[in-house]
Amino acid sequence: MRTILVANPKGGCGKTTLATNLAAYLAGQNQRVAMWDLDRQKSSLDWLALRAAELPAITSLDADRNEINPVIPDNNDWLVLDSPAGIHGKNLAQALKLAHKIVVPVQPSIFDMAATRDFLDRLMEEKAVRKHKAFIGIIGMRVDPRTRAAATLEQFLKQYDLPILTYLRDTMVYVNAAFTGKSIFDLPSYLAERDLTQWQPLIEWVET
Repeated sequence: MRTILVANPKGGCGKTTLATNLAAYLAGQNQRVAMWDLDRQKSSLDWLALRAAELPAITSLDADRNEINPVIPDNNDWLVLDSPAGIHGKNLAQALKLAHKIVVPVQPSIFDMAATRDFLDRLMEEKAVRKHKAFIGIIGMRVDPRTRAAATLEQFLKQYDLPILTYLRDTMVYVNAAFTGKSIFDLPSYLAERDLTQWQPLIEWVET
C-alpha cells in the first residue's frame, strides 16, 4: 500500500480539495483507496458521506480517531491522509513514517508562505525525508502561473530545491463538484477540461 500525505499547517490552503480529488482519481483507476481524515472538522468524511454509490468507491479508515494509528490494514492499494492545520510533533512524525509522497499545497500569500517556511524546515529535518523514503511535492493553489504572485511563490520555494508540480487555478468547479461528493475526475470532461490538464503533472508524480 502506498500512502500520500497532504499537509500544511496553514488552514484554508486547499488540503481537503487536494486529498479528496486525489482519492477520487485513484479510485477511478480501479485502485482500492482508503481515506483517513485527521482534521477535527472531518471535511473529507463529510464529502465521502455525500458520495453516490455508483461513483468509484473510497473507504473511510477509522473515522472516529484523531490520532494516527500505526497499525493500518494493508488490503488497500492507496491511503490518502488529509492532515489537520497545525499538524506537528508525534502525529507529524508518524504520518511521515507512513508517507511515500508528501503533497504540500501553498497559496502565494505572505501569510501562507511564512507558515509553509517553518513547516518545510521541519519536514527537511525528518528522518524519512532525509533518507529519501518520502518525497515532497509542492502545489500552487488558487494561482495563475502567469502572475507575479506565482513568480514570488516560485522564488520563495527555490531555497528548498523542491519541485512545484503544478498550479491549480481558483475555480468553482471544485466547489460545485464537492457539493455532491464528486471530484473533477467524476465530472464530464468538458466541465473540467482545463483543470484536468493542470492535474496531470501531479498525477504523474504520484504514480511514479
